[in-house]
Amino acid sequence: MSVVKIIELISESNESWEDATKKAVKEAARTIENIKSVHISDLQAIVQNNQVTMFRVNVKISFVVKEQ
Repeated sequence: MSVVKIIELISESNESWEDATKKAVKEAARTIENIKSVHISDLQAIVQNNQVTMFRVNVKISFVVKEQ
């Protein structure tokens, strides 16, 4: 039987929400194995001088916990 764990992260990018999502997965993968999915739970854009300057995502990353 597999056990799946979920962690929640916030990531940002000055390019896009997609890039922010990829950055979150890449950072999580530095210390987590067996990542199976990412659920985007919230999107936010930061505006400065009437221009969107930053894209933020709240993501939930799920991964299979290794059995010992």
